[in-house]
Amino acid sequence: MNRVFISVNGNARVTLLCDSFCVVAKIVTTPGQDLTETDLSGKWFSSQAVVRAMSTSTGASSPYTTLSISHPAEFITHVELHRPEKLNSMNRAFWSEMVDCFNEIAMNSDCRVVVVSGAGRLFTAGIDLVDMASDVLSPEGDDTARISWNLRKTIVKYQETFTVIERCPKPVVVAIHGACIGGGVDLMTACDIRLCTQDAWFQVKEVDIGLAADVGTLQRLPKVIGSRSLVNELALTARKMYADEAKSSGLVSRVFADKEAMMAGALEMAGEIAARSPVAVQGTKINLIYSRDHSVTEGLDYMATWNMSMLQTQDVMKSAQAAMEKKSPKSVVFSKL
Repeated sequence: MNRVFISVNGNARVTLLCDSFCVVAKIVTTPGQDLTETDLSGKWFSSQAVVRAMSTSTGASSPYTTLSISHPAEFITHVELHRPEKLNSMNRAFWSEMVDCFNEIAMNSDCRVVVVSGAGRLFTAGIDLVDMASDVLSPEGDDTARISWNLRKTIVKYQETFTVIERCPKPVVVAIHGACIGGGVDLMTACDIRLCTQDAWFQVKEVDIGLAADVGTLQRLPKVIGSRSLVNELALTARKMYADEAKSSGLVSRVFADKEAMMAGALEMAGEIAARSPVAVQGTKINLIYSRDHSVTEGLDYMATWNMSMLQTQDVMKSAQAAMEKKSPKSVVFSKL
């Protein structure tokens, strides 16, 4: 049984007890109070109870002001959009904090998979227009050329906020409840696996505020949804897409009854991914994205070059032996990557 400790504002310590990669219990203790084996009796909770505790934490983790970071199980990082009082709208700090967060995750060998969710009653209301207005509407510059140059730098900076998710070699599972508006669609289309609740809805909102979406939706959504006509309709009309249509169109792969069930499902899925060889998992993500943007011939050539080195790993023999012995992949210990 593994234990993961999470401090909540320094006032209490949450102990998550994990069986393999599934969270099975939560125990809250005060600072300085030690946890003994005898403390465990009568304190077992369902994984959904742990999910509820994770989703209602009282503050974002330092050093971020818009994100709350936790580690619900070994090799799993939970990134929660954490401005619930502002409907998780994306202010100026958010755009840089996401870059810092995912750059750190990309280099962290203790993380093999990421779950992204939103705190409060919805996933995100999109861009915080009040906080961001000066960047977009009042760019600096002495003339049109310099104003345009500076505005382009700002747009490219904001594009990096979601490109960093796609570039991160660790698979990213996004779990969406309630509204996912504007920048939320940019964010989710940069993730690898998309889940939602039955009450979720999605809106490419940008045309309603007088601009073309410019940080990823128009580039990634056509490659996520098979119907170009549907993509055009959503982007040009700003109409809402609800969970059932999102599932049938391929925008999400699974729909859950409520947030607790979705988060439990997301953590279970993350556990399955984290149990596999990180060499295999990260190589799979990188090659899937490369093949999406290149021809089949180019993708195969890149794959051959990739695996001529990545096949030279102990992970292949470990995985094959476990399969022959009919053991679960979770029983195999892989080196960190």
